[in-house]
Amino acid sequence: MANIRSKEKNIRRIEKATTRNRIYKSRVRKAIKNLKTAIDNNSDNIKELLNVVHKVIDKAVSKSVLHSKTGARKKSRLDKFANKSNN
Repeated sequence: MANIRSKEKNIRRIEKATTRNRIYKSRVRKAIKNLKTAIDNNSDNIKELLNVVHKVIDKAVSKSVLHSKTGARKKSRLDKFANKSNN
């Protein structure tokens, strides 16, 4: 543990940010997993789930949990995967 007061505050701030980042990253992973299982099962609500995944990824990008290009890459690959499975 740090002895300097500003460093103690910095550690608390980092712990909060780490917790927040974990929450957003797990939301993204869960949404992607739900979409992929729906695609594998030929579900009817793939478009709705795709919109949900895009929304979750955009939220993570806006909170600076994911880089903007990482979010764009994930969305693009999921779109390609969903379109390939429909054909």
